Amino acid sequence: IAAGLNDAIAIAGGDDSRGRVATVDARAVRSATALTQAAFARTYHFPVATVRDWEQGRRQPDSGSATLLKMIAADPKGVERIIAKMS
Repeated sequence: IAAGLNDAIAIAGGDDSRGRVATVDARAVRSATALTQAAFARTYHFPVATVRDWEQGRRQPDSGSATLLKMIAADPKGVERIIAKMS
């Protein structure tokens, strides 16, 4: 537990060598769909401000959002079909 805490403190201080940080390029994913930020947010149920923050580097997607973005990158229409079934 102490080692994990020390790693978390180091990562918070900017030391990227002590853990694995999953990142995804939200702008590249959105651009590949040829959707505007607003249309992408609406289609995949993200707040448009969140998409904007990801693309402008103010925030990084959390692990769940990063996973969804990777799924969108792999099969955008498939993700749209799944979302439609859930609505």
